[in-house]
Amino acid sequence: MSEQIEDLMSFLNVSPTAWHAVDALKEQLIAKNFNFLAEGASWEILPGKSYFTIKNGSSLCAFIAPEKPPRSVHLAASHTDSPALKLKPASEFYRDSMVLWGLEVYGGPLLTSWLNRDLGIAGRVVIQDEKGRLKEKLIRLDSYPCVIPQLAIHLDPQVNEIGVVLNKQNHLVALAALQLPDVSKSYLDWLLHQALGEHSLLGSDLFLFPIEPAAFVGYGQEMIASYRIDSLASVHAIWKGLELSADAGEDCLKMAVFWDNEEVGSSTAQGAASPFLAHTLERIMISYGKSRKDYFQLLENSLCVSVDLAHALHPNYPEKHDPFHRPLLGKGIVLKSNTKQNYASNARTTAAITHLCQKAHIPLQHFVSRGDMPCGSTIGPIHATKTGMPTVDIGSPQLSMHGARELMACEDHLGMIRLISAFYNDQRSERILSILTADLST
Repeated sequence: MSEQIEDLMSFLNVSPTAWHAVDALKEQLIAKNFNFLAEGASWEILPGKSYFTIKNGSSLCAFIAPEKPPRSVHLAASHTDSPALKLKPASEFYRDSMVLWGLEVYGGPLLTSWLNRDLGIAGRVVIQDEKGRLKEKLIRLDSYPCVIPQLAIHLDPQVNEIGVVLNKQNHLVALAALQLPDVSKSYLDWLLHQALGEHSLLGSDLFLFPIEPAAFVGYGQEMIASYRIDSLASVHAIWKGLELSADAGEDCLKMAVFWDNEEVGSSTAQGAASPFLAHTLERIMISYGKSRKDYFQLLENSLCVSVDLAHALHPNYPEKHDPFHRPLLGKGIVLKSNTKQNYASNARTTAAITHLCQKAHIPLQHFVSRGDMPCGSTIGPIHATKTGMPTVDIGSPQLSMHGARELMACEDHLGMIRLISAFYNDQRSERILSILTADLST
């Protein structure tokens, strides 16, 4: 099996939350001689060097500074979060000799896919230790799984005909235990103390996650099943593409950005609607001694490839796709378009990515929703709205999107890495856009 696929599976397994994904990326970036830039510090950016910065622990921007002042940006973007179930602040309660945890729904998960699964707890906490020091810690608790049990068919005899109907307040409650190991603490406090030692909990962002690791599917191990393929597969492909094109461009800024909170609208300090990317770009331009006028020119001469996942043709529901836009697993990258601009692709940006795929001999499929069915969206339109940067939306085809267990083809992931690498190495993608603009102006 490809080393890149094995690396993807490892990345999925160590990234149950956005904070864990960013932490894993941080380690890989440092290992490849990327220098960390703290947002609250003064930046000194040297031409030809590689850098990264982190926002709120869950969003990350990495870039390779060009040898000369940047005239264009090759930006690939995705998101670090996935639909999930989050523990409420006062989550623990007791009923009929059972220890239970109340949950909130984050984003739009396929709720039934979370039933009857072994679930761990992961996220970040802010604690005060025995010496009074405040510390932020990542945690992953999977030695004592909880479960959201489904109602038996005998008590819900019509479930196979009408489907599972879940009330998000009453039915999304996790069964954690039948007894407390320490009556002086809540069960959750006891679990946290096992992981962190003596401490005082000051704040937390804790999510449930399926503890089953990523696995191959198919005789030839041609597919991967895992939690958080959407959109960690995209994050991984972008990072590997950047890693494969690590040489600095002459005047092209190679950049990757991974935002948090896409699944809940992106309107946060670390989301795609935030100034995180714009501030980073402007600070880079300042380091090269360039003006705000130069910054605006940079945006127009650049191209953003928004990389997410796409709806593959479902073998059991072929009627859910437009008959002429049916992306298949293992048959190539998907270019996504939508007349309501839920995807940012247009004729110019589509031409740029199509031309690049043709040059690199990478298969390209197309997706548009049925006329009687809405589609999802991505960070692409949000980013384009905030910056004005030309943007195209692409993705690898996937089944069971937003499920606790998703499915994709290995070959599509390898193709995505090749495309992103070619995008970073090709200095003409943005030139296509400028040529088109020039032709239209004359």
